[in-house]
Amino acid sequence: MAITAASVIRGPGEMAAMVVQVTKIIFTRPFQFREFIEQAWFITSVTLMPTILVSIPFGAVISLQVGNLTGQLGAQSFAGATAVLAVVREAAPIAAALIIAGAAGSAICSDMGARKIREEIDAMEVLGVDPLERLVAPRVVATTFVALMINGIVISAGIGGGYFFTVIVQGGSAGAFLSSFTALATLPDLYIAMVKAAVFGWLAAIVGAYKGLNAGGGPSGVGRAVNEAVIVAFMLLFFLNAIITAIYFQVVPPPGL
Repeated sequence: MAITAASVIRGPGEMAAMVVQVTKIIFTRPFQFREFIEQAWFITSVTLMPTILVSIPFGAVISLQVGNLTGQLGAQSFAGATAVLAVVREAAPIAAALIIAGAAGSAICSDMGARKIREEIDAMEVLGVDPLERLVAPRVVATTFVALMINGIVISAGIGGGYFFTVIVQGGSAGAFLSSFTALATLPDLYIAMVKAAVFGWLAAIVGAYKGLNAGGGPSGVGRAVNEAVIVAFMLLFFLNAIITAIYFQVVPPPGL
């Protein structure tokens, strides 16, 4: 029982220590800018198309649901503001997190795991090269940067889809839709969405790198590590989303009508 408890505690502890180490390396060591550019391009290539395909129906579903609800409550003029709030505050960061964790995080984990089983990581350590500085830190920064860009794409597509389905499909008023933006949605809502996307991208990359660097047992072990990385990343992202949202509502009270 003691061994099991130690193994349960060791994983999160090592992951937390890796967060601190990578953050320190980024701000204190020479940054691998070329590796950052290559990884940012690679992550963009594997996440851009899923983002486009997901963001349009994501915004459509939210707009249709919100439009029906506000219509039943007699608040059709606020359909635009409520749809924007739903997309900006929650839908866009969560969609960006799922895409980053599912596509970018798994790609980082498989890359690190393949290097681990080929003993490239051990060779780098023997040569005095820190794998966290050379490989992990640029990938973490690249994933964070791409997560912010993906969040912006989802927000834009969600708002555009909300306008289309609220005004054109459901016959709402374009003026009421546009004028209701500032009724409930404010700039801090956009700021917290960007903070969420950055934190989610940061953690998804670190979880993927940690699981990949600790993979073992050959190719099947890399597959298990990728599966574990995606599951752990999803759990952490939803948990952190709840905490950040709760803190945000305490710090920034919602505006009154």
